Amino acid sequence: MMGRQMKIAVVGGGPAGLRAAEIAVGGGASVALFDAKASVGRKLLVAGRGGLNLTKDEPVELFISHYQGKDDVAERWAGLIADFGPAALRSWAEALGVQTFVASTRRVYPRDLKAAPLLRRWVRQLRDAGVEFAMGHRWDGLSLLGGGVQVAFRVKGRGRTFQADAVILALGGGSWPQTGSDGAWTEIMKHLGVAVAPLEPANCGWEYAWPPPVLALCEGKPLKNIAVSAGGRVFQGELLVTEYGLEGGALYALGPTLRAMRSPVISIDFKPSFKLQELVAKMQSVRRNFLEEAGGRWRLSAAACAIIANSGKAPFASADALAAEVKGFSLDLTRSRPLAEAISSAGGVCWSELDAGLMLKKIPGVFLAGEMIDWEAPTGGYLLQGCFATATRAAKAALQWPGRSGPQDPNEGSPGRE
Repeated sequence: MMGRQMKIAVVGGGPAGLRAAEIAVGGGASVALFDAKASVGRKLLVAGRGGLNLTKDEPVELFISHYQGKDDVAERWAGLIADFGPAALRSWAEALGVQTFVASTRRVYPRDLKAAPLLRRWVRQLRDAGVEFAMGHRWDGLSLLGGGVQVAFRVKGRGRTFQADAVILALGGGSWPQTGSDGAWTEIMKHLGVAVAPLEPANCGWEYAWPPPVLALCEGKPLKNIAVSAGGRVFQGELLVTEYGLEGGALYALGPTLRAMRSPVISIDFKPSFKLQELVAKMQSVRRNFLEEAGGRWRLSAAACAIIANSGKAPFASADALAAEVKGFSLDLTRSRPLAEAISSAGGVCWSELDAGLMLKKIPGVFLAGEMIDWEAPTGGYLLQGCFATATRAAKAALQWPGRSGPQDPNEGSPGRE
């Protein structure tokens, strides 16, 4: 910057944007963070309703395998997680004064299971470091100007611009639009000539028309300790029976597979820890009322029994027939729930548009972080870790960017205070 402090604009106040601002200001840059909402971290607070699952403590090879997408995604994520992985995220939280713990599932949470205290400490630290927060700024585009990047915003219906040496866009995906990640940026990106894969719901429920007797008995009930498979992939966990169908971690992990199927269908193994013949052996003395007896002998939940009883195949003529159904109960799903209801989204700016530092090849000086990029992962700590890792990479690369903007034009406006 030839002796002048580098100026970086971060657009988006979610976890990825806050992390990018943190790295940038820590690297000596003058940082302004813009967001369309009145406050930052809204999606982080939503995640906090479930205890704020920060990351997961598991072998790195297994951790990386949960990231999906196109263009050698495994190789990309190996590098990103190596730069900022689960251990680094835990250390970061504890440096904020937020102690963490590893649950029995290996998921990592703050000890108080709350997001608000962490967010307050984080924002306070960023302000103390010199980050300027400009709220109520809706991103409206950008252009290369004067050796830097001019960012356009709409503020209370009026246009405003901000000149920066580098820009980090962290505008989120398309889920939970009330938090600010409404996906409106996709059209702007397309207008700029950047390839964007359509945003789709990820980590979401799927619809199935339950018979009325099943809903009466099972709505809101969990199906625990099951295995769910589709397209050759199998995940163990639990599902929740809902008015519209099913939701839950075991289903979320199958999202990419189900979206790729012309007619999405899943198979549920209600007793994955037992082989079929082991179940049959437990019923040797039973000659009738097989499903009723299986409830006790196989410890099938009331919800599982109700679903099987209303499958159209009951009553069962033998224990073998019932065991086959319990080990491979098929459900033809209709469609996923809407994007607005999803926990996260798939799709976004294609990896082929980015260089190794997550800079747009077509717009030098503009870097991307978080869910704007075309990647997805199941719940369990992978989403937040992915946002932190991509933001860390983008911000470090932005600090090394050689562009330099001219003096700030007073008519272009300065960031407003939150």
